Amino acid sequence: MNISILLIQLNKPFKTMRFFFISILITCSISHSFGQNWQGKFEPIDNMLPSPNTYRTASGAPGKDYWQQRANYTIKATLDEKTNVLSGEETITYFNNSPNDLDYLWVQLDQNINKKGNEDFGDLMGGVKDSISARQMQFLTRAIDFPAGYTIKYAKDSNGKDLRCLVNNTMMKVLLPQPLKAGSSLVFSIGWSYPITDRSMFLLSREGYEYFPADDNTVYLIAHWFPRMCVYNDTEGWQNKQFQRIGEFALEFGDYEVEITVPEDHLVAATGSLQNTNSVLTSAQAKRLEEARKSFDKPVMIVTPDEAKANERNKATKTKTWKFKAENVRDFAFASSRKFIWDAQAVQLPTNKVLAMSFYPKEGLPTWSEESTKAIKNALEVYSEATFDYPYPVAISVNTSNIGMEFPMISFNGGRPVNGEMSEAAKSGMITTIVHEVGHNWFPMIVSSDERQWMWMDEGLNTFLHTRTIAERYPQYHSSVPKDIISFVAGDKTSMRPIMTTSDNINLMQIGNTYYIKPTIGLQMLRNSVIGPDLFDQAFKEYANRWKYKHPNPADLFRTLEDGTATDLDWFIRGWFFTTDNTDMELSNVKWFKVYEENQNIEDQSKKLKLSVTGKSDAEKPKDFSNGPEIITMTPTSDQSYGEYLSRLDDSEVRKQLSGKNIYELTIKNLGGLVMPIIIEWTYADGSKETDRLPAEVWRVNEQQITKTFVKEKEVVNITLDPNFEFADVDSSNNSFPKVEQKSDFEEFKESQH
Repeated sequence: MNISILLIQLNKPFKTMRFFFISILITCSISHSFGQNWQGKFEPIDNMLPSPNTYRTASGAPGKDYWQQRANYTIKATLDEKTNVLSGEETITYFNNSPNDLDYLWVQLDQNINKKGNEDFGDLMGGVKDSISARQMQFLTRAIDFPAGYTIKYAKDSNGKDLRCLVNNTMMKVLLPQPLKAGSSLVFSIGWSYPITDRSMFLLSREGYEYFPADDNTVYLIAHWFPRMCVYNDTEGWQNKQFQRIGEFALEFGDYEVEITVPEDHLVAATGSLQNTNSVLTSAQAKRLEEARKSFDKPVMIVTPDEAKANERNKATKTKTWKFKAENVRDFAFASSRKFIWDAQAVQLPTNKVLAMSFYPKEGLPTWSEESTKAIKNALEVYSEATFDYPYPVAISVNTSNIGMEFPMISFNGGRPVNGEMSEAAKSGMITTIVHEVGHNWFPMIVSSDERQWMWMDEGLNTFLHTRTIAERYPQYHSSVPKDIISFVAGDKTSMRPIMTTSDNINLMQIGNTYYIKPTIGLQMLRNSVIGPDLFDQAFKEYANRWKYKHPNPADLFRTLEDGTATDLDWFIRGWFFTTDNTDMELSNVKWFKVYEENQNIEDQSKKLKLSVTGKSDAEKPKDFSNGPEIITMTPTSDQSYGEYLSRLDDSEVRKQLSGKNIYELTIKNLGGLVMPIIIEWTYADGSKETDRLPAEVWRVNEQQITKTFVKEKEVVNITLDPNFEFADVDSSNNSFPKVEQKSDFEEFKESQH
């Protein structure tokens, strides 16, 4: 049935010609809108997402034909402390599970980013000034040069024949003598070495060494250290975008057997399970390690502070080899130093027992011995409950300076006391960093999203859960809430980017808010204020379990959340993730009515109480409730208005139900661009309060302004929108009636910066 006929049938009491004309206007308007490809805030976002297929379904789950590649590694590496050079040989077994034959492979050479000429973002500190520190000048100019980058010694096939390789900065193309057929595998090996860089030389340093002049010792953080296979998948083919320091990594899962040769007195913390405990630890240390596996209430010291100090003084000249195995991980990292103190504690999860371990130099005492392993335990428990049980045998936190960086089963975390003392603010930052980096085991180390493309998918989802961990386990510390994002989303939009921006294409100063905090706040809004905790938590857990050990994309998350909650979230995803709009609702007008009752003198009441604002300018609109309500007359309903209905409402009962009650009509404008649910707090004359919640769908017909009517038993003295900043309204000064003369939160923030 077309719209014109429908309108005429529904409105028979009205003049046919009049409604024929109106229906033509509506029909033309709709045709014109679709002809212009109009996309309102509530229109489906299907055209913004990849189409579902047999690999990735419309529900957000992996499809029946989903596939991914796999790469197993056998690595032997040697750390030369005298030269600070790491050298190694690796054998890669690559499984082509795709439906395509491959003529070549792409391998990541991440250490090449440290070569001179690559971006190091020294100008992030503001460029050259008339007064500038030597370290800042080093960031800008690399005045003290240093060697960096791989030396590829060989690449050979399983028969020992050389493979031709072409290097393009941080990527190496391995040309195959014959195509690698779909469903088959390939074994090849690479020999390599590179100079480990001094972390203090880089502004954005995720790995390298930290030198301690006082005792002439070094802590090595070894990551992105061996040539690693790029991801090849169904949505991008080869993910071989160059490493530019910001966008991190897309990696395949596999099994690792790794041998690491280091100075004899070094301790090595690494991804995986230690295979030769008795060869690398003393009998006393090995015994303590076994005790730690049964200690669920407190950490056990495996290597004591006194033993670590003795190691610092008595530098070994011989070496020893540590052996590790790791199954079904997407990367491998390790730390090595003779300075390490080592403690460990068992954590019992419903389906797994994990050994939480911390490695730290004496400079971390006493805080690290008190807090690090405890923070690991808290993260393991909260994240496991929210998603799935942590599946690996160990979880490790290593102390270093100025960093928070994650890898499977191990993370490198900053935060140290100064002369043994640490402020509560500094301790909060340290604990939050440890929780956050341990949490990355879930996102992206297991739920393996593409960090090179979508930084927010690992940082945002992880920050969302680390915020929950801090709120539950460390309530004395601040955890992010929607109000925290106001100053950012209300800021200058000329350089602001949406969350759905690829990782490297953003101003560095906006990374924290865009990729960490804004996605976190968005998920909090969905959980607490749009969907509800029970449904949201189940759907979020569904996403994590659907995609663990797989490679999800944004569409897979968005579709799973809708699929798991029966909630249309296209309006939210479009606004929060794809635009830089913000929430700014204005309570632009309030009208107060009472229904005229037969025992009232309507003329006297109208003179005394009338508060009609129809047709008045803003300056003439009421500023408060002091003039009382407007009296409205409710007339009998005409038979004509019922059309073909034979039944009738009881007009007197309607009047009775409204007798003595207060009717409030609110006009709310959308100034910020984002459509959001509306939270209205009513304060009554007796001091009590009540809250009404309207879904975002109230904006469907008019995205700029709505009018809504409420009936209240009590008289209202104040009305406030979004009183607790659940939707991060950027200007609270226009949220209330009577209007509160105050500075907005953003104005206060700007003043505080001066």
